Amino acid sequence: MRVFVTGATGFIGSAIVKELIGAGHSVLGLTRSDEGAKALEAAGAQVHRGTLQDLDSLRSGVAASDGVIHTAFIHDFSKFQENCETDRQAIAAMGAVLAGSNRPLIVTSGTGLGAYAPGEVAIETNVATSKTTHHPRVASEEAAAALTAQGINASIMRLPPSVHDKGDHGFVPILIGIAREKGLSAYVGDGQNRWPAVHRLDAAHLYRLALEKGISATYHAVGDAGIPTRQIAEVIGKHLNLPVVSVPAEEAPAHFGWFAGFFGSDVPASAQITQERTGWQPTHIGLIADLEQGHYFEG
Repeated sequence: MRVFVTGATGFIGSAIVKELIGAGHSVLGLTRSDEGAKALEAAGAQVHRGTLQDLDSLRSGVAASDGVIHTAFIHDFSKFQENCETDRQAIAAMGAVLAGSNRPLIVTSGTGLGAYAPGEVAIETNVATSKTTHHPRVASEEAAAALTAQGINASIMRLPPSVHDKGDHGFVPILIGIAREKGLSAYVGDGQNRWPAVHRLDAAHLYRLALEKGISATYHAVGDAGIPTRQIAEVIGKHLNLPVVSVPAEEAPAHFGWFAGFFGSDVPASAQITQERTGWQPTHIGLIADLEQGHYFEG
């Protein structure tokens, strides 16, 4: 297949590009920069210039491909809701090009949308809408559902809060940065609230399997179903040689800033249905073992 990959030079997208090419597919990768173009060419992919806001560039990329994996997202959390709506428009634009064909489109979301209440294990069959959640990322899932209702082969890949590996610049590095800044590694309350996680290479493998299956469905890329956040804070404290402390929930915003809501959430997730549907099994190390390797604390 010739696969159009958005976010192709990103942390997850670059792994997907390598996974697809390694399996014999060809890749058309979206990038907005010369640096990104060079990285794609070095990986053996073709370059497609454009951005998420340039809907014409997205449409032409889809038109030239046999399938689409959409991982691009604007990671500016000061404009999170606006960026989620940008994603909704991008998905709608790409999906429209696929009308009348069975070419697959996989969009990206978060596992937190698969639970209807805090602490409930997120599962693939739970449908997220603006009635079931106030999370802005529901825009992506609603866009995919609208396409499916039109007979378009759209699927949802839900990722956990931590997709980890060398080069991660997501939530765990944010925690490490806060710990360095504050001089302590903290967790909220008793720290028993859980975070799921997945290794980047396991996630990339699942994207490929889902693409090749070509069945409209929701998938969970989950390796660790739920790691107590206290355990994450303890490993960070050990490697930074900092005290590990509990922060009361009411003081969490003062300590963690905008990140308090994320790290204080109890959002375990299951991938059982995904594994049964695809045969996927995570084979790489979990988040705690990855942290113990030390590369997160270099530099």
